[in-house]
Amino acid sequence: MLRQRFTKPSTLRYWQVIVLLVILSITALANAQADDDNLLQQVHQFLYEETRALGEEVVIDLRPPSPHLPECVQPEPFLPNANQAPLGRVSVGVRCGENSRQVRYLQAQIDVIGNYMVAARDIERGALITSNMLSERGGNLGDLSAQALTAEEDIVGKIAQRPIRSGSAFLAHYLQAPHLVERGQRVTVIAQGSAFRVSREGEALENGALGERVRVRFGSREILTARVTDRGTLVVDF
Repeated sequence: MLRQRFTKPSTLRYWQVIVLLVILSITALANAQADDDNLLQQVHQFLYEETRALGEEVVIDLRPPSPHLPECVQPEPFLPNANQAPLGRVSVGVRCGENSRQVRYLQAQIDVIGNYMVAARDIERGALITSNMLSERGGNLGDLSAQALTAEEDIVGKIAQRPIRSGSAFLAHYLQAPHLVERGQRVTVIAQGSAFRVSREGEALENGALGERVRVRFGSREILTARVTDRGTLVVDF
């Protein structure tokens, strides 16, 4: 007797569909992993370029994006707070798409081993910071406050706005640039352009440090805003 076993066509097609779905799922996961790897690589390189000048060694721990997010086409990383050095726990933005319409954010821990400045002695409020008041110290810059000033040139020449204890790091809100223009002072305002340069004398209506913009009054009614460039001198650019 000849016995043969046959599989119903419907059952065969069912397993073929299952196998196809598994293959497609594996392929999709592989493609998604490749997209994520490319995104992480570009963000990692961006953060390294932003931090490599801060110290001798940089360690970047970047968290992968959510697996539920779509592919990021033409990623363009950026720092949401460009005025602060990316140290410690930071958020980095990524613009996606041809017109950068999509924006997503990744989290990173950035540790930089380097040198920074601390107070060499107690500094009184109102003191003008000089280089002999500073001492260099080495460590992880990522452990410092986001407001910490690490470079000597960002500290020397500024005024202490509060007492600073020996060994303390210098925070931005501890210091203020000295005023080059005082409220009520007679100042020279220079208006300049590509083919002209005119100067006038006016009265400063507020204090101003180098680079700050202050209001200046001319006569009894005319008021304009000018940029402080030197002691008693401001500039209006056209």
